[in-house]
Amino acid sequence: MDSFWDLFKPEELIRYGGLALLLIIIVIENGIFFGFFLPGDSLLFTAGLLCYLNVLDVDLAVLEAGIAAAAIAGYYFGYYFGYKTGEALYKRPDSLFFKKQYIYTAENFYKKYGGIALIMGRFLPIVRTFAPILAGVVKVNGRIFLMYNILGAILWPGVVVTAGYFVGSVFPNALNYLNYIVIAFIVVTAIPVINNLRNQKKTKSL
Repeated sequence: MDSFWDLFKPEELIRYGGLALLLIIIVIENGIFFGFFLPGDSLLFTAGLLCYLNVLDVDLAVLEAGIAAAAIAGYYFGYYFGYKTGEALYKRPDSLFFKKQYIYTAENFYKKYGGIALIMGRFLPIVRTFAPILAGVVKVNGRIFLMYNILGAILWPGVVVTAGYFVGSVFPNALNYLNYIVIAFIVVTAIPVINNLRNQKKTKSL
């Protein structure tokens, strides 16, 4: 990669590290608190598109299965981390890679949707990273966590990777507009999180 900023470019990441780097990023972004800034949905969409175009030389089913396995592993890491650190995480000072506000965002989302948040959160940045950590903090039953973890891990690539693959099959020149597609993905998936942050600020100001 040519620069640090290539870390935020899904196509560059996949071209540079292939499937191995893709899966490593999925593990980190799905439960390790400093991985929230890494691309998630846009990375999966790009992987699906590059899979169709044979830039990523792997079968679609294998790609989705690998991503699902990596997502499950990431959630379990987050759950274990939250289970062991507990309330200490709320006392952790803010830093470049950690903001307590992210925990509160995931907490509100979890309170609103319950265990389903572990599935829905897969499709939302920040929430995706901190939802399993919060599940560990509140010590969600292991069997329940396993069920929601597996369901979410299957649905997430099943929807997003397949969407990228489908777009590649319908629009052969989609790769030329990939930057715009990625930006659109980031904006759309960030809207619910931004609204949640705004509502929290309004609540605190009252």
